[in-house]
Amino acid sequence: MRPTKSTRGGVCAIVLIVTISIAATLASTSTASAEQLTVAYFMEWPTPNQYAQSKKIYDEKLGVDVKWVAFDSGTAMSAAMASGDVQISFSQGIPPFVVAASAGQDLQIVDVAVSYSENDNCVVRSTLEIDKSNVKELEGKQVGVPLGTAAHYGFLKQMDHFGVDTSTMKIVDMAPPDGAAAFASGNLDMVCGWGGALRRMKEHGNVLMSGAEKEELGIQVFDATSVLAQWAKENAVLLAKFLKVTADMNAKFAAGGSDEMLPVIAKAAGMDEKATKETLAGFKFPTIEQQLSEKWLGGGTQKFLKEVADFFVEQGTIPKARDNYDSAVDASYLKAASKM
Repeated sequence: MRPTKSTRGGVCAIVLIVTISIAATLASTSTASAEQLTVAYFMEWPTPNQYAQSKKIYDEKLGVDVKWVAFDSGTAMSAAMASGDVQISFSQGIPPFVVAASAGQDLQIVDVAVSYSENDNCVVRSTLEIDKSNVKELEGKQVGVPLGTAAHYGFLKQMDHFGVDTSTMKIVDMAPPDGAAAFASGNLDMVCGWGGALRRMKEHGNVLMSGAEKEELGIQVFDATSVLAQWAKENAVLLAKFLKVTADMNAKFAAGGSDEMLPVIAKAAGMDEKATKETLAGFKFPTIEQQLSEKWLGGGTQKFLKEVADFFVEQGTIPKARDNYDSAVDASYLKAASKM
């Protein structure tokens, strides 16, 4: 898992950064040079496209030198795109994307990088013997939740679904690694998180809902490939080729190429093979056809962005949301990639 996803998912710091960076966006054309493309990504976040990253397949197919720069937060990705230092952010979290877009930065989602509903969840202590049949017993309990993140959003949605009054609960703002440690020590009744921390949490408890069940409630947990709208418009073919290579790597991995790809991906992600394999087991990489469906870029993502933005307004994290986020998603480049 990304070492600082609590920062990546969190949104407080991004408000100031976005305010500063919008001026940079307006002053910069954000046009990639003909010789180089800079892509932001995360270490310890393994994805099939890192095989192409390591093997220089992107460079070959795009006809440019592709420079990959590791970031520790989606907030930093937004700022780097605003300044023109980065042209594509791969696997940017939705919360920082939403806050940047809500503040006026002209970002667009052009691809669903990875869906990981099974890799982001809340866990209830086993000794409480609470499941779907008696969730109301969570009222009055102490919960560790990283506030302002997708995990926080998912927690509130699940509690609303089960009719749990969260005002009766003591909710402590805790990054997943800290929450997992406190949970293991017996200091929390419920805890929410992702990745390696979530795996450790499950050693002491049970989830209330599976990833598929959460998705039925409209709780989507995914990262996107994001770009500045103006840069994308000026470099449409280059962007479509990038998305095509990404899709090809996802297809290769799904079609039995994992044995060949795993060692390369692990090295690129800065992880050992066992941890890489375990992390990838909780990921889903939608095909182009799936991404273009109503569930994703055909309308579902736009709706979800609005829901997340409105949630953050209610929480006082951002001052206002857009009326809609239709312009924050552009599926045309993925459609072009599907024809390549």
